[in-house]
Amino acid sequence: MKFHTVNPATGELLKEFPNQTDAEIAQLLDHAHERFQRDWKWRPISDRIALVKKAGEILKEKKEHFAQLATLEMGKIAKFSLLEIDLVVDIFEYYVAHAEEMLAAKNIEEEKDAVILSEPFGVILAIEPWNFPYYQLARVAVPQIIAGNVVLMKHAENVPQCALAFASLFQEAGLPEGVYTNLFSSIEQIGRLIDDFRVRGVALTGSERAGISVGERAGRNLKKVILELGGSDPALVLEGASLAFAADQIIMGRTYNSGQGCVNIKRVIVVGQERGEKMLSLLTERFAAIQVGDPHDASTTLGPLVSERALEGLLKQIADAKDAGATIAFGGKRVDRPGFYLEPTIITGITKDNPLYKQEAFGPVLSFYIVDSEEQAIALANAIDYGLGGYVFDENIDHAKEIAGKIESGMVYINSCFSDAPYLPFGGIKNSGFGRELSALGISEFVNRKMVRVAP
Repeated sequence: MKFHTVNPATGELLKEFPNQTDAEIAQLLDHAHERFQRDWKWRPISDRIALVKKAGEILKEKKEHFAQLATLEMGKIAKFSLLEIDLVVDIFEYYVAHAEEMLAAKNIEEEKDAVILSEPFGVILAIEPWNFPYYQLARVAVPQIIAGNVVLMKHAENVPQCALAFASLFQEAGLPEGVYTNLFSSIEQIGRLIDDFRVRGVALTGSERAGISVGERAGRNLKKVILELGGSDPALVLEGASLAFAADQIIMGRTYNSGQGCVNIKRVIVVGQERGEKMLSLLTERFAAIQVGDPHDASTTLGPLVSERALEGLLKQIADAKDAGATIAFGGKRVDRPGFYLEPTIITGITKDNPLYKQEAFGPVLSFYIVDSEEQAIALANAIDYGLGGYVFDENIDHAKEIAGKIESGMVYINSCFSDAPYLPFGGIKNSGFGRELSALGISEFVNRKMVRVAP
């Protein structure tokens, strides 16, 4: 596994970075553990907040530079790279403003001389993906550093410059060595870190396969683990929904970030045969208007996939779905230009025995279904192993909430494609993982809620 920058818009290899040696990884863990034990956990939370605040301010000042690196390394459309930086700045500012209250000692109502304290675990190992190269890091690093933990961060091998840039924020802000550590490490080295007793928690955002591997190893070592895994999020278009509005939201929800997001809309389920045919026509019309092209071009609405491997994987899923009887209603082919581009794709006629029925398509490939009733829509939404997000479209908000309560997922969005914010908890159920990031729930995942009681 090599850490390297390949421009997804051209396929050109731009830069390579060496992996750290076993000795270097061991030394970095030594430094992190020592920093936690002798310094960081003892610092007043106000001091930790002040340093993290400075890091967030630096990011805000240099947002153009950080955004350019994201577009270069993973092909994110330039305006969306800037939006990602804005969201990350919001995460910094949210925890700077609220973390002290979240972590404050809580009195137990039934006994005035008993209190719950929030104390950090120690060294937290985070393993993060490339699709949101700063947001994924901030969701773990910002709250946990403020909480008094120290973080070893292993980023994806195809966004090394983003990884180094994010680490530089904390260095420039004056955080001591060992509080935030970037790793250019192998899978084997990560396994040995999980085995080490000094690593007290593990956070992973990645595939179901990676979650099984990390979760199993962490479990054998009695480590707290947070898993944010895949999803094949359904969008239910109910009989009271505006089809035009829902279509616009679905287009953004399926193609944002070139469709490479765990919580992107991946399956559309329309109630009613006639309305379903109208929706398919609307979506096909809008897919045809999508501008595929250079992520730096302001007119582009769909950029490249992250890699040749990602593109080939999606092409195989499309071919397998077609071979199993599905219909390619739109797109489905590689775009004839340099780089890793796929036509936006709509697939219909997906039966239960089709492999795409239960798979996650991590790119601009939309599975489309028409059902006769809400009961069928809910059953279809819940028929797969994933349970990350869900979407409900209906003008009757009370009814939409009722349906949302029947969807098996960690999050449901009503009448919108998605709306991530620092104060909204992020996470799923079933094979989409467990645990939460962001909000007060996220900062609490790696703290010890210690009860202290004075005898009457």
